[in-house]
Amino acid sequence: MSDHVDSFEKCGSLTRREFTLDAALALLAGCVITISDACSSATSPTSVTPPADITGVISANHSHTGVITGAQITAGNAITFSIQGTAVHSHTLSITQADLTTLKNRQSVAKDSSTDNSNTYGVHSHIVTFTPA
Repeated sequence: MSDHVDSFEKCGSLTRREFTLDAALALLAGCVITISDACSSATSPTSVTPPADITGVISANHSHTGVITGAQITAGNAITFSIQGTAVHSHTLSITQADLTTLKNRQSVAKDSSTDNSNTYGVHSHIVTFTPA
């Protein structure tokens, strides 16, 4: 290849044959690297699709909403959140680490909300069911 560099410096241009040879060597060098990587004993990491957000189905619902995000499922830390939605009163829902593992394994989880008072509905609670798609 140094001959090619020398000839380039001497005449200022490559012949078609020299260009073709250099291009072929460059392509083969790339193929060798690719083949070496493909044949190596190291395993490449597999891509994992993160879980989707899951919207809960709420029993006797009157404008409450509850969503567990895919990020919360992946993190796996216990969470407590409000399911107020557009209702005029709130309820809280506690999801354990075990519940998040169950959701990550694509199994349903049903939880009782806190029991709270509403001027319209009195003292009550809801069952919230999260079913992964």
